[in-house]
Amino acid sequence: MSFTAEVKDELSRIEGPTSACALAELSALMRVCGTLSFHGAGRYSLRIATETGSVARTAMGLIHKYLDLRTSLTVRRSVQRKSRNYLIEIPEQERLDTYLVALGILVPGHGLASGVPLALLDSKAKVCAFVRGAFMAGGFVADPRGDFHLEIAVTGEGFAQGIADLVRMLGVNARLNHRRGSYAIYLKSYDEVRELLKVMGAERSALAIDAARKMKNVKNEVNRRVNAELANDRRSSRSGADQIHLIRRLEGEMKINELSPKLREFCELRLKNPEMSLTDLGKLCDPPASKSAMYHRVLRLQQLVSSK
Repeated sequence: MSFTAEVKDELSRIEGPTSACALAELSALMRVCGTLSFHGAGRYSLRIATETGSVARTAMGLIHKYLDLRTSLTVRRSVQRKSRNYLIEIPEQERLDTYLVALGILVPGHGLASGVPLALLDSKAKVCAFVRGAFMAGGFVADPRGDFHLEIAVTGEGFAQGIADLVRMLGVNARLNHRRGSYAIYLKSYDEVRELLKVMGAERSALAIDAARKMKNVKNEVNRRVNAELANDRRSSRSGADQIHLIRRLEGEMKINELSPKLREFCELRLKNPEMSLTDLGKLCDPPASKSAMYHRVLRLQQLVSSK
């Protein structure tokens, strides 16, 4: 199961605190993944299509619990995509137009609503329910082991802008992107994705985001340390080669045993340990020498070579 499906399954098990919240959620579900057909004055039918079983289950449950409407459910399997398609059909019947108006989907005398039904969303709980329904119907959230990304795809610029405004009302900075005839309300950071999941009620999924981020931080720290060690090794190797080059040049001018005891010791140890760091090389001295002391011996070596 994808992470998106896991989140939607968790959200599908949330019961709104009031019937008004449940209707706000159903309004978003119908609006985002529903198709409304007009059959004449006051005559409509509605089809809700989704590839997510938990979304179909939620929509059917809310319709049967809060709306006195006949429905049918068809489940088909897509051979090409290896997934199921769920189609909920609400045929033309009495009171359907009344319910569509009550849900803010139809505006009497004006047809289909263009924005979000603000009259239904007069509390934070109702706003949360509507955003939850919109995400269940058209949402996607990336596996947190990869990128942090969440989006809700809808049609209609006014409707998309309205959802983005609702998300911002909940304290999350949503952005809007136009793509191929549809619009995406999207979030691109850990804090934003985690906060919206919590606001919608997906506490378990928010904890999964936390765990993924901690694991990323551990991996990044390990990689940083490994890269630092590799860089140090490369620098040590280059430094050792440069120092050996100095020693060979000095050998052409004078004998190593003519050097001071400490500098002679350094040359002998470096020739035997060409890739060792100055710190580790200093530990082999008798008595052991600090990195600073070893560095000064290198400087002395450079001075002797340049004076020859």
